Amino acid sequence: MTFPSSGYSVREQRGWYLYDWANSPYFTSVLAVFLGPYLTALAKSAADASGFIHPFGIPVDARSLYPYLISISVAGQVIFLPVVGAIADYGHRKKELLGLTAFLGAAATVAMFFVQGTNYMLGAALLIVSNISFGASIVVYNSFLPEIAPPEQRDAVSSRGWALGYAGGGVLLALNLLLLFQTDKLGISQAFAVRISLASAGVWCVLFTIPVLIALRNRAPARVPPPDQNRIAVAFRQLAHTLRDTRRYPQTLLFLVAYLIYNDAIQTVLAVAGQFGSDGLGMPIFQVTSAFLMAQFVGIFGAIGFGRLAARIGTKFAIATTLAIWAAILFYIYGFVYSATQFFFVTAGVAIVMGGSQALSRSLFAQLVPKGKEAEYFSIYEISDKGTSWLGPAFYGLALQWTGSYRAAILSLIVFFVAGLAILTRVNVERGERDVSYLT
Repeated sequence: MTFPSSGYSVREQRGWYLYDWANSPYFTSVLAVFLGPYLTALAKSAADASGFIHPFGIPVDARSLYPYLISISVAGQVIFLPVVGAIADYGHRKKELLGLTAFLGAAATVAMFFVQGTNYMLGAALLIVSNISFGASIVVYNSFLPEIAPPEQRDAVSSRGWALGYAGGGVLLALNLLLLFQTDKLGISQAFAVRISLASAGVWCVLFTIPVLIALRNRAPARVPPPDQNRIAVAFRQLAHTLRDTRRYPQTLLFLVAYLIYNDAIQTVLAVAGQFGSDGLGMPIFQVTSAFLMAQFVGIFGAIGFGRLAARIGTKFAIATTLAIWAAILFYIYGFVYSATQFFFVTAGVAIVMGGSQALSRSLFAQLVPKGKEAEYFSIYEISDKGTSWLGPAFYGLALQWTGSYRAAILSLIVFFVAGLAILTRVNVERGERDVSYLT
């Protein structure tokens, strides 16, 4: 089925949704649930009597290693992702680029099976490679949204993708949880089960990315590089041009700044939640996994529900509502979360607002992107999109290392929500849409 007088296809939209299903287990099973506690345990095993490790001679609190690694991986994304976006806009092989980056991230994730003992450095390297690769794949993936859905459908299409992503992450996480419950019967250790769970996210991504690549189609390149010039060199020049070009679209730039700030905090909370439950509250890994499994399915209703709310009150105000709830959640964690039951309760609250804040942000940004520059602009957006954050993890890690308190470290992130909300209120969406329409 295609829409009249357009190139929009329901089949292609459904194929596009499936990549959320394919990549979400990496962000749930790997980043949110298993890798943080597992790498922290490995680092603690390698730490000195004061609890510090010394990678490359730098003293690091073993508990702060994981958030620092997230921050380092996103610093790499700052360099690579905009270039990937520019290459996608100049090339006519966008879906092949999606496949290449997705499969590279999946390969690094499968290799996490071999991380064990005190070899936290191998885990650190694979985390950096996989997070950069999946981040690059999502730059290309997000850039398809304006091509496969008309403006009036993008909120709904984006929200459906997020909802399917929750379901995909939930299904694999349920299988991983079943494996953890069967370790005694199978005669394997919980550490071995965790390593299988990490690798399974990479295998899952490969299996379900293949039909995505079959469904999506390449369009003519938005722009053609000058004759006899290297595409990568052109991409670097285009990155510099993109950063200058954003000044022509002040509302787009204002929203992008707001998003990079508040979503940095969202991604940090998601990345360290498993570590907080496991190391901060002393919860067994199967309880932490159960909480995240519950969140995956609660999140489906949150993504769809906030999509409907946006249709009534506007996308911008729906996003602002989620940010106010996020700030309240951080206060609740600081003052009231001391048990597994309370951890489950707050995880459900996070799940409700997480999908809404992220899905609506993606669709709103798609409205503010100049036509023909989708991948280029989404590469900047992706610096703080799903599974990525930069300042937040570094801020959190430093707060944890200085205070020794997970609770204080999480509360410190509230400054990102307040600042992001303050900037978001100044965004004039209607003016921004006119700008990208007239100035493109």
